[in-house]
Amino acid sequence: MPTSSRLNKLVAFIFLIIVALDQISKYWIVSNMVIGEIWEIFPFLNLVSVRNKGISFGVLYGALHPMIFVIGSLCIIAFLIVYYKDQLYYRLPLGLIVSGAVGNIIDRIVYGAVVDFVDFHISTHHWPAFNLADSAIVIGVFAMIIISYCLEENYEK
Repeated sequence: MPTSSRLNKLVAFIFLIIVALDQISKYWIVSNMVIGEIWEIFPFLNLVSVRNKGISFGVLYGALHPMIFVIGSLCIIAFLIVYYKDQLYYRLPLGLIVSGAVGNIIDRIVYGAVVDFVDFHISTHHWPAFNLADSAIVIGVFAMIIISYCLEENYEK
């Protein structure tokens, strides 16, 4: 395991890369596609241009002002950082979660909604569109669950 200082630098680097790639990809979508446009990439993958004014899967779509989601996200980020600040094993997954949240916060401030563009589907059954920030959040959450499970298994032995 790297030292705390080296790990913090790695997490900061990954954070910057994820936020940058996320924002570059969203800017490209906004600049090159109109809302609702669909480009088929593979039989199971499309690029789409959608805006999510709600939370995950469009829940509360347009029901609240985008700044409510920004404030809520910032509160969750602050809680996670404070709660896990001394737990070295969670720093990388937490960095993924925070980078994804920051990417989506930037969207809400700049576009008034989260820019989603990845559309996986099987025939006519589509997974809700998502973006790189969403992917980072999901990977970070799953990593935290796996780490938590592994740590719990070690404590039981």
